[in-house]
Amino acid sequence: MARSYQLKRRAERQDGTRQKIVEAAIALHQDKGLAATTIADVAARAKVGRVTVYRHFPDEAALVGACSGQYLERHPFPDPEPWRSVTDPVEKVRRGLRETYAYHRETEPMMASVLAEARDRPLMAPYHAHWQRCAEILAAGWRLKAGRKAQLKAACALALSFDTWRLLVREQGLTDAQAIDLMLRLTCDCQSNSA
Repeated sequence: MARSYQLKRRAERQDGTRQKIVEAAIALHQDKGLAATTIADVAARAKVGRVTVYRHFPDEAALVGACSGQYLERHPFPDPEPWRSVTDPVEKVRRGLRETYAYHRETEPMMASVLAEARDRPLMAPYHAHWQRCAEILAAGWRLKAGRKAQLKAACALALSFDTWRLLVREQGLTDAQAIDLMLRLTCDCQSNSA
């Protein structure tokens, strides 16, 4: 019984150490970016040795994967499935953008850092796939010819993009509501020129 208790305590300590390492890496990735974060930085911030970091994460890819998984668990993507039930296509886009822009605002410090460096890395594939799916759902409610449907989907993808939100809100000084209205005009223009 005592041996079982000791093994359990040891496993809990290891889990705690692993969690400290992941937390340190997430904070550093947000503050410094992926490329500038070293294993030595992570070890120092987690108050463990470099060997301990490597014991839990044999390479950078394993550490980055654990960090991204934990970050997305804490900051889940907006769920686009309820958008399907909105019958008015304009209101569907408005709702999708409202939820998306709230997400972008919440995750801005991390996404600004990570997207600049890792946009095309495999670890970002789920991120890109999610927004592609969102664009498809928002474009699905419109009755358009094939060419216009492609333009509408592209307009929805542009409207959903973190980079678009950041440009409109941070660089151009629009509120989220103003940015949504502008993007609605873009998407509605694709629909109204369908003839």
